[in-house]
Amino acid sequence: MSLFDQSITDLHELLHKKEINVSDLVDESYKRINEVDGKVNAFLTLDEENARNKAKALDGKVGDNPLFGIPAGIKDNIVTKNLITTCASKMLENFDPIYDATVMEKLNAENVITIGKLNMDEFAMGSTTENSAFKVTRNPWNLDTVPGGSSGGSAAAVASGQIPFALGSDTGGSIRQPAAFCGVVGMKPTYGRVSRYGLVAFASSLDQIGPITRNVRDNAFVLQSISGVDQHDSTTVNKDVPNYTDSLTGDIKGLKIAVPKEYLGQGVSEASRQSVLDALKVLEGLGATWEEVSLPHSEYGVATYYLLASSEASANLARFDGVRYGYRTPNPKNLMELYKKTRSEGFGDEVKRRIMLGTYALSSGFYDAYYKKAQQARTLIKQDFDNIFEKYDVIVGPTTPTPAYKIGEMVDDQVTMYARDLLTIPVNLAGLPGISVPCGFTNGLPLGLQIIGKHFDEETIYRVAHAFEQSTNYHEQKPQL
Repeated sequence: MSLFDQSITDLHELLHKKEINVSDLVDESYKRINEVDGKVNAFLTLDEENARNKAKALDGKVGDNPLFGIPAGIKDNIVTKNLITTCASKMLENFDPIYDATVMEKLNAENVITIGKLNMDEFAMGSTTENSAFKVTRNPWNLDTVPGGSSGGSAAAVASGQIPFALGSDTGGSIRQPAAFCGVVGMKPTYGRVSRYGLVAFASSLDQIGPITRNVRDNAFVLQSISGVDQHDSTTVNKDVPNYTDSLTGDIKGLKIAVPKEYLGQGVSEASRQSVLDALKVLEGLGATWEEVSLPHSEYGVATYYLLASSEASANLARFDGVRYGYRTPNPKNLMELYKKTRSEGFGDEVKRRIMLGTYALSSGFYDAYYKKAQQARTLIKQDFDNIFEKYDVIVGPTTPTPAYKIGEMVDDQVTMYARDLLTIPVNLAGLPGISVPCGFTNGLPLGLQIIGKHFDEETIYRVAHAFEQSTNYHEQKPQL
């Protein structure tokens, strides 16, 4: 049995009793990586020497915090001092940051051990982790299928037992969707709950860092560690961070659940729909009630998201010009050729596609017709959620319309692939928190249940997710690699 078959709580207890030490955990992680990552391709960069040195320094010591000495993987768009951060792009292939992201400072303060950096869709643009410039990550449940994206490396590494937890980022579902595809727990916190300082920007009004774990309690530990206001990020909100594990009581009697009819309608597979209905029966058995509701403007979510996210991306990625840092084309004839060749050689197809779409939407003559209209639609989508949360505690539905699909299946059909994010995107547009927890299987592939909460009410989301998890055994299933 692997040490990582146990929860972070159990590992913490073993460390406390001195039945194991931190080096044992680090050994376990690299041993498992050597065994399975050749098949899964979750890691881009390993930091073995530093990890082992830090573990030796911690051996024999005992920390009160649950994350003391726990190995972790970090999505490769979160900057790590003296550890290459590539965003899975040729543009940043050799980028060696001189500072740590705020979330890394917080994890380092807890004496978490960074094992390495995880693969992703280039600059977090994609839903399959096929858009990486370096390798295609595979789903541990079926190596012929995608792990989801853009945090596919993070979800696949946790699901395959290479690390107890990982950090990902979620712009339109990039934590929750791969968590659903890989049968793990992924939380996208409220916008402003976790600092984005040191997260390489894709769409600044949508991006949010969050944890991916094997179970809900572990997820709550990690979110608590990385949350809080940050002077480096003016979009963080100065609100107290609750002790999230205090809410894991299993008691959801009287809880009111809203189930949007749009989330169980056209495009959602029968397996995904049935898994949610079965999950609602479990929640009913625990004393909650549910009713069908409507989010009438959610049908505009995908179009709204791709206009706004692409517009922000075109502005954020303008900094990669071959002048200051990152890839630079060799021997340009003049400055204009330097810009053109650097960006055409450094960026992949999906990134170029979104930069072009965003630049078009922001250009003179089209701004009012596209960008401004999308902002108005975003307001309507947020108002739909506000109206529902006046009467209900949480919203429940499937995380994804289908289970994971085959690698290469969507490469030539970008529109259909974009549309598959219709269940996760509205949460980012409204800045709400949402979690995906395992809720079933179809043809051997996991399905995810999405639980959406009010702004800064991650506590209630965790309470519902934990109560459901304790009443089922989906989170105990493991892929056989």
